[in-house]
Formats: sequence, structure tokens, C-alpha cells
Amino acid sequence: MEQYNKVSPELIQKLTDILGVHNITTNAEKLKTYQTDEEANSIYFHTPEVVVFPETTVQIAEIVKLANMYKVPITPRGGGSSLACGAIPIYNGIVLVMDRMNKIVEINEDALYAVVQAGVVTNDLQKAVKAHGLVYAGDPSSRESSQIGGNVATNAGGSRVIKYGTTRDQIYQIQMVTPQGEIVTVGKRLAKNTTGYALEKLMAGSEGTLGIITELTMKLRPVYPYHFDMLAIFKNLDQALSIPNKLIKAGVTPTAIEFLDNKGIQSTERYLKTKLPYSHEEGLYIIVTIESFYQDDLDNKVATADEICMAGGAIKSLVADERIWSARRNIGEAARSDSLVFIAEDIVVPIDKIADLMHELPKIEKKYGVATTTSAHIGDGNIHVNALKMDIPIDTWNEKIVPQYHQDLYSLVYRLGGCLSGEHGIGAKKIKEMKTFTNPVELQMMKTIKQALDPNLILNPGKIFEY
Repeated sequence: MEQYNKVSPELIQKLTDILGVHNITTNAEKLKTYQTDEEANSIYFHTPEVVVFPETTVQIAEIVKLANMYKVPITPRGGGSSLACGAIPIYNGIVLVMDRMNKIVEINEDALYAVVQAGVVTNDLQKAVKAHGLVYAGDPSSRESSQIGGNVATNAGGSRVIKYGTTRDQIYQIQMVTPQGEIVTVGKRLAKNTTGYALEKLMAGSEGTLGIITELTMKLRPVYPYHFDMLAIFKNLDQALSIPNKLIKAGVTPTAIEFLDNKGIQSTERYLKTKLPYSHEEGLYIIVTIESFYQDDLDNKVATADEICMAGGAIKSLVADERIWSARRNIGEAARSDSLVFIAEDIVVPIDKIADLMHELPKIEKKYGVATTTSAHIGDGNIHVNALKMDIPIDTWNEKIVPQYHQDLYSLVYRLGGCLSGEHGIGAKKIKEMKTFTNPVELQMMKTIKQALDPNLILNPGKIFEY
């Protein structure tokens, strides 16, 4: 964009004065490591001009003020686990890495909250609170690499959304640096609050475009002492997809209801080099997690869930051991092993429309010759279709197949009352589709918020919108 300037030697010196020589790099080889996130398609790569590693909120505020002064864009970066090109510096400039702000400040067992810096890895927080007999409910598949600040920025979901909600629902308050370099805390540690706009909710899912999150107060919950993971195997898709609402209506209240299609099962089997049940017998997996404070209650709910699944057409009910959960967690990496370049779709539809979507998907795939694997958080309607490039020429893939495939797929999703993303975000990857499928009035409302808070368009430009 024309309004951005290049990073000057003068700006480099001022950044060094703020951070020290060990927290900044302009080394060409190191800069290349920040040209992408989880994206492997080089058409999306952009190299920053400088990468900074702040250690405090005050340092970040000073960096943002300088960026405004010099009209240089900033791309905040957490764990680099984005599947939507959310951490790629589209207009070069500064990449601001949160790795060194990784302290767990407080775990309060009695009041059930944790205060953490934004660079804390999700799995590290989960382990830390578990040692106190507590659980942090946010549980994205990327938990071993993603950071809490990034989870909030994308409103990450994961397998527990059906019971606990998305990351947005785990937040009490957020300390952040505004796009003009002011430090502010939004939200409060309250059970309810209707005092003006809920800005902490606005920040969740804003993808680093409205502020840089530096510290968070997150909700914690007691650990359920009794837990069971069940695998129900189906051969009929409609029967499998009817299970979530049947379980909920029966009062089972699962913590998770997950799905793997047969192509996904076989893909993860190859990747993990293990044998999975009914993988070559057209098996479809429904994985159900049930938890309780009481053994008798758990036993009753598991028995009910088993009865519902078997009466609903399951051919087998098993304990979902670590092999099964490893397959579910690793379907993305398995897709990458099958095809280095692939698209990780993140579509979401109403739960009662999942079957309609799943029946139409093979027609779209066949039309464009696209191989796919599919997993889903079917308890909340979030479907992950991995569209694999395989041996399709890259130019054909980028210029012909992907745009047409997306037009058909997203048109279907929106006809069913769904939307582009359930948890990955729009990033730089789906900007055109965001413009095409979002109501123009709604889109303009979003742009107005962005322009009001970030008049110089400094923070993470080229994400969600074209600027």
C-alpha cells in the first residue's frame, strides 16, 4: 500500500534503543523464517524488514507509537500456527513476536482465574492449572504451539466448544496496546457487566487488527474427576451426523463430539504409522467425551450415549484410546504429509445443516478433481475440509481450481446459513471471499470500527479486509 514507508535506519536505531540489540533482528536469513506461518504455498509469503521481540507491554506501546510516527505496519505474531495467513506481514514492515512475554503471572485456585502474558503457550497453561486441580477450557488442536494471545486474537475453538464455548467465552479481561500506542485494560473479572460496549469480546477474533494483546485474565474451572472417551463407528453418514442432537436432547451434555471421515482416518493412519479400527471397512468416527463429578452419573451418561449410538446405527462402540485422539488431533499434519500445499477449510454451519453440507461436498470435490479429508467439531457445526493440491500444477491450483472451488463451496455454506470461518479467522487468505459473502452493511460496520481505532492502518494490515 502506498501509505506505508520502508523501515529506515533511523527507525531501526530507535527500535534498538527501546529493545536492546538482542531483541531485534534485520538478518536476512532470520527474516525469512517469518515470511509465513503454517502456510506452505509460497504465493502468500512476504518477508518483514525487521523482527522485534519485546519483553514488556511498555516496550510494545513505544514500538506502536514509532510505527505510527514512521507510517510502518506491524504484524503481531504469536506461535505462528495460523492456518489463514494471519501472521504473514503482507506489507512487510515490522513483525512483532510475543515469544518473550511468556509468564504465567498468577493462578488463583479459590477465585478460579489465571493471569497470563499473551505469549504463554496454550498447553503450558493447561499443564500449570492442572497441577492445581483446575482446567483451562480453551483447547485448540494447535495447543502445543499456539499462544494464548493468538487464541484470543482468532477466537480459537477446539473440541470443547460444545460445553465451554470458544476462547471469547474464557476471557475476563484483556490488557492491550491500542493501534495508537496507548495501554488499556478492557473487561473486568466479573460474572456480568453491561457498562458500555464489551470491548474484550470485540478483541476476541479481531486477528491483531484492533490492538496488540499483552496480558489476559482467563477463567478456570475445576477438573472433573470422572472422564470417559467413547468411539462410535458408523458406515452411514446420516446416522453418524444425527448423533450430536440426540445426545444433547437426552441430557448427556458431552464435553466434545468429534467426527472423522474415512479418508481422514486412512490419512492419519498412514501419517501416524498405526492401525485404526475399521479404517479399510468404510468406517466413520464419532468421538464423544463425557465428564462428571460423580462416578454413578458418568456411568449413566456413558450408558445412555452408548445406547443412543448403537440404536442410531453404529456398528461398533469402543473406548476412544490415545490412538483415536491422536488421529483426530493430527489430521492437519497428515494432510500436509499427503500434500505439502493444501487448504485447511474452517467452514461452519448450523448443526442441523451438517448433513446437507456433507452430502454436497463430494459433488464439489469431484467437479474440480480435488482430493479431500474431513474432520469436524460436529457438536458445534464446525467442519474442517482439507483440500489437497496433490499433483495439480501450482499455477492451475492457485489461479483456477481454488477460486472456483471456493465459489461453489462458500455459496453452499452461506445458503445453509453458515459462514467462512468457525475458528481459524479470515487472515489474508479469505479476504476476497469475506468481501463477496459478507453483507455489505455488516462489512462496512467492521471497516468503520477498524478505521476509527486504527486511522493509520498500522496493525496487521491486509487481514480480514484489504487494508
